[in-house]
Amino acid sequence: MRTRPGLLILSTTALAGVITIVIAGCNKPQQATGTPPPSTTVGTEIDDSVVTTRVKSALVADPDVKGFDFKVETRKGEVQLSGFADDQTKIDRAIAVTRGVAGVKSIDNKVSVKSVATTVGNKIDDGIVTAKVKAALLADVYVKSLDIAVVTRKGEVQLSGFVDNQSQIDGAIDVARGIEGARSVSNEMSIKK
Repeated sequence: MRTRPGLLILSTTALAGVITIVIAGCNKPQQATGTPPPSTTVGTEIDDSVVTTRVKSALVADPDVKGFDFKVETRKGEVQLSGFADDQTKIDRAIAVTRGVAGVKSIDNKVSVKSVATTVGNKIDDGIVTAKVKAALLADVYVKSLDIAVVTRKGEVQLSGFVDNQSQIDGAIDVARGIEGARSVSNEMSIKK
């Protein structure tokens, strides 16, 4: 294959220019934008993900808990459990199992006791409401919806997770209340510390 020396020099020069621009941009000092620096590090985020996975695994492995009924969120070692349970005994067992997981610093129990048994129709309706709420939260530019877990039981929408501020909580509640089939909305969200 024959190459032209001029084209090779031009390509090499262009590549060197792009690399120089990229490196210069990386070394550019950050200007204050009025927003505070992130309150967690990448390491903390990874640690929290590991704790969340361990807690979920422990809940699923425990025959008395049936961990699929719970949502688990972790922020700086604080584990938030949310969702619905058949009775207080199941909630107490889930807390005990969570407490035994390495990396759990504290537990924020946001689990509610189910009032009555659900039917297959209720579960389908609740699944549709949950999907609509999640889609609406994703579409809202002011709510960081990826930080919010949504569970629905007999039309009661439960929002949980860790968010940046009260306005995100208020916005998420307003969005959920606007969804057809959402009879009520309970706030179990916490502001990140």
